[in-house]
Amino acid sequence: MPERVPQVPDRLPIPSAVLWPGRRSCLLAWTAVLALGGCAVPHRLAPDPPDLAPSPDVVDAGVASWYGERFQGRRTASGDRFDMNQLTAAHRTLPFGTRVRVHNLDNGREVVVRINDRGPFTPGRVIDLSRAAAAAIGIVQAGTARVALYRD
Repeated sequence: MPERVPQVPDRLPIPSAVLWPGRRSCLLAWTAVLALGGCAVPHRLAPDPPDLAPSPDVVDAGVASWYGERFQGRRTASGDRFDMNQLTAAHRTLPFGTRVRVHNLDNGREVVVRINDRGPFTPGRVIDLSRAAAAAIGIVQAGTARVALYRD
């Protein structure tokens, strides 16, 4: 009678510590990163929009910013070529071609712009003005200002 040979598996289980020596410390580090990531300080938020008396003419209120040279000559969302020297603006929802009066609440200056692009994509901002429009209401130096938008 032939002698029975014990079956040996092709692969023997290898402890995970041999395959990945720093596994436990690595897992602890990633857990700490993920847990502390939720405690990170949020980006500086824009100030709350000003309190405006309810008016059918007020379209929006909040913080305006401007954009210029970097986008000069590029196509806007409406298909126009961006010209930073024209009185145009980007708004998230207003239809292209809409004309709005932008009132700087800090200095009282106003400008009428035509919406021809989408944006702004920075949280807390309500409108991105061309450089010419920003200069007209005096925000080129500061970069942003509190504004109210009115139908024109």
